[in-house]
Amino acid sequence: MDTIVVLLGIVVLAPLLLLGASLRVITQFERGVVFRFGRLLGEARGPGLTLIAPVADRLHKVTMQIVTMPVPAQEGITRDNVTVKVDAVVYFRVFDPVRVVVDVQNYQAAIGLVAQASLRSIIGKSDLDDLLSNRERLNQGLELMMDSPALDWGVHIDRVEIKDVALPETMKRSMSRQAEAERERRSRVITAEGELQASEKLAQAAEVMTGHPAALQLRLLQTVVEVAAEKNSTLVLPFPVELLRFLERSTPAEATGAVPDAVPDTAPDIPAPRPDPAVLTPAVPPRTVNGG
Repeated sequence: MDTIVVLLGIVVLAPLLLLGASLRVITQFERGVVFRFGRLLGEARGPGLTLIAPVADRLHKVTMQIVTMPVPAQEGITRDNVTVKVDAVVYFRVFDPVRVVVDVQNYQAAIGLVAQASLRSIIGKSDLDDLLSNRERLNQGLELMMDSPALDWGVHIDRVEIKDVALPETMKRSMSRQAEAERERRSRVITAEGELQASEKLAQAAEVMTGHPAALQLRLLQTVVEVAAEKNSTLVLPFPVELLRFLERSTPAEATGAVPDAVPDTAPDIPAPRPDPAVLTPAVPPRTVNGG
């Protein structure tokens, strides 16, 4: 009786175990490559449930997502003989899962090595100014250099970005001095242009003041007000004759011709006080006459 139960159990569980070993789940961002006895079996299988032979088949899953791979900093010498360290990041994705599995042993490691070699090559072909300012063009060059071998492996390079360019300390100091000198040059040019424009405006103002002397006098008064506002205790100001003439011309004629009447002296005559003889005459001490 026990033997019959065991046999029934084996008969029932064996198909379930075989079915569980045959079922595989492939997610939406993956593709499945099946090998039967080491030989590729058809095309890559899409997402969902898939059946394979439990003993004969092997399933390799390949992700179809975009992979971000940082490239370690590579040291190289630029075309103008400057030693730099440059690191980058590579974005790539698989477009042919069969070729990724069949044609290359480890496609991610292969992409990383190609990225390092391409980065060192682009450093040697570029100047320091290109690495610092023309990164977009260098990124495109790196993408083309890496995409050519990657296409044979079923991988497409979407984008390559240079992250950082490390310079020696001596080069940093030299570039800092160069930038400071450039800013000083621009400052002097801007100052000179400002002085030129100011001189042109002053020349125009001088022409206007030559035709209108009153404008010169108003400018002088404005200067006096500005100087007096500085809380100076003493202000020495020459009073030009031209300003007096300007004030005379600005005064009405009847005001200049009118002479005010003399004010009568109504104060009574007060006699001067006489000096006291006792005060004016000094006292003479008496003389003593010795007798006999």
